[in-house]
Amino acid sequence: MPKLLSREEFQTPAGRQRAQRALTWGDHGILRNFYDNTHEVSPGKLWRTYQPGPRKLSQWKERGIKTVINLRGDKLTGFYLLEEEACRDLGLDLVTIRAYSREAPSHAFLKSARDLFASITYPAVLHCKSGADRAGLMSTLYLFFEENIPLPEAMVHLSRRYGHIRQGKTGVIDFALEKFIAHARERDIAPNDPDAFLHWAATEYDPTATKNEFTPQWWGNVLTDIVLRRE
Repeated sequence: MPKLLSREEFQTPAGRQRAQRALTWGDHGILRNFYDNTHEVSPGKLWRTYQPGPRKLSQWKERGIKTVINLRGDKLTGFYLLEEEACRDLGLDLVTIRAYSREAPSHAFLKSARDLFASITYPAVLHCKSGADRAGLMSTLYLFFEENIPLPEAMVHLSRRYGHIRQGKTGVIDFALEKFIAHARERDIAPNDPDAFLHWAATEYDPTATKNEFTPQWWGNVLTDIVLRRE
């Protein structure tokens, strides 16, 4: 977990340097020069990416982005304070929702995601730390909730192409969504029915039990937790 940084400390030269170091090294910002995990989710409307720094946010502004969706929460870490400040200075809407890469998504989270996509100003860009797992979940939900894409097809955004490793603990996201797909097939429910999905999530789905049922592979855990240092 990134170390917290008070707003007062952030305004000091030492605090700003600490925040920049956290973005460059802790968030693998240095690697973005070689591997840019940015992808279009919906043409001209939504993109997915990794944690952006101030310069990258300025570039998003130039591309016409109106809203930045931060999936990492609003704790006062260096990356968050840099992002908050940059969005304010650039006139970008910063919307924060806390997503988890190693938890089965709760009904409350799923409903919040639907409400968020229905209320923000587009074009928008969403991000987590690396643009792989939480960004994949939210991209999937966007296509499902907003563009009527069947869930199995929308889940293309949870794949190795984007850095998502379903064989590790992060695979619990896929496992949870696939439970609804199986439920929909059994009940002859359309796979692009968000209302049925949220009803199932509220009445029949148990995130805790789902996480306990899921068994990741050891090599997947090594890859995501140790090699890639996913959040």
